[in-house]
Amino acid sequence: MYHPDVYLGPIQPYEGRTSAIAKRLVEGVINLTPLGLEGDEQAEKIHHGGPDRALCHYPREHYAHWRDQFPAQAEQFCAPAFGENISTLGLTEQNVFMGDIFRWGKALIQVTQPRSPCFKLNDHLAINDISVLMQQTGRCGWLYRVVSAGTVSGDQPLELVVRNSDVSVAQATGIAWHMPFDEEQYRRLLAVSGLSASWSKTLVARITRGAIEDFNYRLLGHSANQNIAV
Repeated sequence: MYHPDVYLGPIQPYEGRTSAIAKRLVEGVINLTPLGLEGDEQAEKIHHGGPDRALCHYPREHYAHWRDQFPAQAEQFCAPAFGENISTLGLTEQNVFMGDIFRWGKALIQVTQPRSPCFKLNDHLAINDISVLMQQTGRCGWLYRVVSAGTVSGDQPLELVVRNSDVSVAQATGIAWHMPFDEEQYRRLLAVSGLSASWSKTLVARITRGAIEDFNYRLLGHSANQNIAV
């Protein structure tokens, strides 16, 4: 049984821009809609939120790693520092698989993609390359779509209902970010039931161009003149 802590937050002014990354723990029963937890918001909806990215899950185990890496900032590394909606012990990128469908309370949710770290995390945590380190280590968490809306709570466990693929979230991050160009592996990931439209679009673009996109704009907030693999 994997009992989640549950977090949500509104849009707030932050560092010269608006953001909803600052979440708070909520208790009791909450409505889970097709776009996420009732009361949770997204300031920028092109790359965050939407039906394929309605919920963000971050394993609580990872916080010990970040505290070890950044001891001077250790006190900030506890849930929900990465803006997650769900935090658990026991579910990680190694044992959660792409397309997995979980029952949570009265709702059903499906894993759609690993979380793609972005430069806003660098600003939020005051570490100029933590997005890069997340991607390199694969400690990214993952996102869900809501298959069936309903009420949920931290008292209700996440229970695996259907496993739709043999591609773990960890393997998906490896295929996307750690390997050289490999069309066969991209097609393997594209075949996963439930893969997000965003990741499908990116993988198809890679196959069409025969090259990996530049990660720098997403990770660091600026572009580079050449394709790289992180």
